[in-house]
Amino acid sequence: MKSLFEHGPSLSTRLLLALIVAGTLMFLDHRLQTMQPVRSFLSTATAPVQYLAVLPEEMMDRLVYLATTRSALREDNQRLRDELLGLQMAVQRLNFLENENARLRQLLGSEVRAASRRMAAEVVSVATDPFSHQVVINKGYQSGVYEGQPVLDNRGIVGQVISVARSTARVLLIADQSHAISLRAERNDIRVIAQGTGSLTQLELSFIPHSTELKEGDVLVSSGLGGVFPEGYPVAEISVINRDERLQYAQVFVTPFAQLDRVRTLLLLWPADAQEQPIYEDAVEVDEVNDVG
Repeated sequence: MKSLFEHGPSLSTRLLLALIVAGTLMFLDHRLQTMQPVRSFLSTATAPVQYLAVLPEEMMDRLVYLATTRSALREDNQRLRDELLGLQMAVQRLNFLENENARLRQLLGSEVRAASRRMAAEVVSVATDPFSHQVVINKGYQSGVYEGQPVLDNRGIVGQVISVARSTARVLLIADQSHAISLRAERNDIRVIAQGTGSLTQLELSFIPHSTELKEGDVLVSSGLGGVFPEGYPVAEISVINRDERLQYAQVFVTPFAQLDRVRTLLLLWPADAQEQPIYEDAVEVDEVNDVG
């Protein structure tokens, strides 16, 4: 009579057979890619399970992102509303000052200055020469840009155009060592010359006597002399005054208002007395269509 539970192969024999089978399958898969269909089938079969496994985490991340974005948008919206309100108040104040200025000029018998024409431009490249501070903008003579044209940003004067091509122009920054600009102190109308030092964050005033009434913190604006930069635009603030008597002149360093190390969007000015006129893109497109016709 046979036993109900017959003994099979020993454990060592089973282990050896399993190793042989595993080694054979590994060899065949490595050489012949025999297990590739199996892997593809298993990957396809388990893909929905993997998706369901990570779905809660993705949904939670999405909800957190939406909540954070919504909160950030609220904050940005409120900040922009506050800035808009401030700008509207500033415009109202500016309109009042312009009207008051016009009235005073009429009383004094002076000619009222006409407003400058403007056009925005984008910086497309920066000069790689470490000894020259120049940028290239995406406006050229087809937009009415001309050599010597003043260029500003939202803080103050940046520089002037030194060469013009059809659709680009090169701007020399006020920080360049070859550039100088005539300024006046807003507080007491003292006229000075600011020379570029090669540093994007510092200019130097030339030929300042030790007895000067200039003070640290004085705001310097364009004087209008020289016929390049219109009068009254902010340029720099006096940061350091060194009255060392051993030197022939006082050393006066100023910090530009314009962020010359991160210029991106600039403003081209056409003074009221400029012979050139701005040519806007719509007008250029009309001219090109007429030329084609």
